[in-house]
Amino acid sequence: MVLIPDLLVTGGDVVTMNPRREVLLGGAVAVAGDRILAVGGTTELRARWPDAAELDASDCVVTPGMVNAHQHLTGDPLARACIPDDIDSEESIHGWAVPLHQAHLPEDEELSALLACVENLRNGVTTIIEAGTVANPERVAAAMTRAGARGTVGTWGWDVADAPHAAPADEVLDRLWAVVESYPAGGLVEGRVTLVGHGLASDGLLAGAADLARRTGAGMTMHMSPGRADVDHYLARSGRRPLLHLADLGVLGPHLLLAHAVWLDDAEVDALLGSGTAVAYCPWAYLRLGQGVTRAGRHAEIFTRGGRVALGCDAGNAGDAADILRAAALAAGLAKDTAMDPGAIGAPEAMEMATIRGAEAVGMETRIGSIEAGKLADLVVHDATGPQWTPRGDVAQQLVWSTDGRSVRDVLVGGQVVVRQGRCVTLDEDALRIEARKASARLLERAGVAVRRHWPHVRSH
Repeated sequence: MVLIPDLLVTGGDVVTMNPRREVLLGGAVAVAGDRILAVGGTTELRARWPDAAELDASDCVVTPGMVNAHQHLTGDPLARACIPDDIDSEESIHGWAVPLHQAHLPEDEELSALLACVENLRNGVTTIIEAGTVANPERVAAAMTRAGARGTVGTWGWDVADAPHAAPADEVLDRLWAVVESYPAGGLVEGRVTLVGHGLASDGLLAGAADLARRTGAGMTMHMSPGRADVDHYLARSGRRPLLHLADLGVLGPHLLLAHAVWLDDAEVDALLGSGTAVAYCPWAYLRLGQGVTRAGRHAEIFTRGGRVALGCDAGNAGDAADILRAAALAAGLAKDTAMDPGAIGAPEAMEMATIRGAEAVGMETRIGSIEAGKLADLVVHDATGPQWTPRGDVAQQLVWSTDGRSVRDVLVGGQVVVRQGRCVTLDEDALRIEARKASARLLERAGVAVRRHWPHVRSH
């Protein structure tokens, strides 16, 4: 059967992120169904398919859809900028996040996820790895599908006593298996074995989750060592640092995407690299929460030693903005400054973490992360007519250092246009904004938390 494209994306500079990292000036991408049919010159592809519909990307830069490897879709999105930025992570979690999640209704989870997905899509993120703080995965998956975002979903997973959504290990594993079974690989939304992590899982649950991930091929994600607390916990619990304890349990491996991994020693870095475990690096969160990434973080070293590193935006009151280009710039800047070496990781490597290397870290590199024939048509069109793009220089540097998600004009996920002219077209954004404001007020009241204003708010007349 001869395929005919449904759409040609024409006239833009196509940043392919293919193995040669080619940038096709005045290039075009042919899309058939949910896949990329061909990549080449605009004149060439127009001549080949003269009757195909076109999306004009003249004066634009076209990149692969970006990967957000760690994003909380529930809780924080309906309390944006409410959790103070002058408290530590423990108070942020126990004084705010826990009450918010306890007060979350199923409809709040769906609305919260929808809001977060729209923000991600508008900033050029097409694949989201949800962080696992979800009580109603079917509602979150429905929101992702409605918005048109690709990604994975998990559910709450811990077996400690006296915690919301806690359960015995076998029950948690059954819950995780149900999500993986309900959302199989290959769909827009896939199930993933997702533990909260930290010190909230028994050894039996940790080992059982890793076995489930390997057995199903679904992959696994969990939090570990964004600050010193996890190190202290595992030293007291087992006499070993966290990643060495996980290694002894057989938890580390290519199936695991470990969020954070900031406070690692030499032996833990070696264990991480030797096992093929991937890392979701969320640099804005560690700075916002004062967790010591400039003192302890070794993500640049892990990356340059061949480790699998993706970028994440974390929570709405930690990373704050679901914008992977902002995270990419910070990752490169931290690498250069902490090493005091301008030759450390730069814009090209940071862009790789946002696209193809990020796809490798989350186990999806055969489907996403680059603009190549046969891959899913997840594409981002960046408007390059603004002053941040003028004059045009090196495209990697301009993407990472000069701009951010605000340059995103159009986004395709699986060949479907989900953002056009900077607006999400899969839903009514104005109605979403009004609904989110009302739901936020109700949620904060039910949670019993009061927003503290840094400056006096005076109503004017």
